[in-house]
Amino acid sequence: MALDEATAALVASEIGSPRAYQMTVAQAREAGRARAETRPRAAARAADAVVAVAGGSIPVRVLLPAGTAPRAVIVYYHGGGWVLGGLDEYEPLGRALVSQTGCAVVCAGYRLAPEYRYPTAVQDAWAVLRWAAARVDEIAGAPVPLIVAGDSAGGNLAAVVARWSAERGGPAVLLQVLIYPVTDSDTDGSSYTDPANQLLLDREAMIWFWDHYAPDLAARAHPDASPLQAMFLTGVPPAVIVTAEHDVLRDEGELYAMRLVQAGVPAEHRRFGGQIHGFIGRVGELPGSADGLRYVGEQIAAALSRSAGGQASAGGRGEGVAVDEAAVDDELRAGDEAGVV
Repeated sequence: MALDEATAALVASEIGSPRAYQMTVAQAREAGRARAETRPRAAARAADAVVAVAGGSIPVRVLLPAGTAPRAVIVYYHGGGWVLGGLDEYEPLGRALVSQTGCAVVCAGYRLAPEYRYPTAVQDAWAVLRWAAARVDEIAGAPVPLIVAGDSAGGNLAAVVARWSAERGGPAVLLQVLIYPVTDSDTDGSSYTDPANQLLLDREAMIWFWDHYAPDLAARAHPDASPLQAMFLTGVPPAVIVTAEHDVLRDEGELYAMRLVQAGVPAEHRRFGGQIHGFIGRVGELPGSADGLRYVGEQIAAALSRSAGGQASAGGRGEGVAVDEAAVDDELRAGDEAGVV
């Protein structure tokens, strides 16, 4: 399917503009911040907090529905190739997600490469999940379910911490929502080399991101960097996976959905035709963003309905997992077995 009209116009408008890999990291980050300033922001209550990690702390932004109690708490990891993005840039998407789902959204400000290379972002993502799990009642006012979600590199982080939640016996996660996720470091697959997919995110850009995030080729093959390489996925939380037709990451996202199904994990997948990488994040720019957010909202609503408002266990097995807030904070400061650095 050809690009839809709005997307084709967007791509045409970017012709001749420098790509991230043609700038310095600082320039690419500033360009991302400038684009985000023009996006609409849905109504939501917002509060900033910090999460302790070994060596310091990282910021989070908690977004709450206006005038209603949250149905769940979504821990959201932003995209940007582990190099770009932040709380301000992704607040429009976070607010749109609040509006669409009626859930609280905890946006994680994990540390970025190349200043902090793999596995720091993964360890920060785990710290934020545990922080949120210890404060669900405080955030939502009730013991509501916990969901992990993210787009692109953030989808990669969400997939990893969802698997860790199963392997480590909690925190309890109802659902993982992976939006055009990075699941593998192989940049030679068919969706990577298809000329029709060399658009706003192309193969060269992903190579640039990987080189900043995990320059050690052996490290890239670890399941905590490339979730598709995990040997066992049985018991991880149910998943919703979104891919875009014209995206270099399309095939690896769809392969991950297939791997989950093969492991007996409930997984819903939808490929959005005529769309490019990042389309859901283009709030107010692309009609496809509203369509994608609507789909994600419907899938989250269905998962909450199935859970009958109860707290799912890690891996969705039905047992509750208690989290000791003080113990979590102490563990994160000390740099626990997760290896926070």
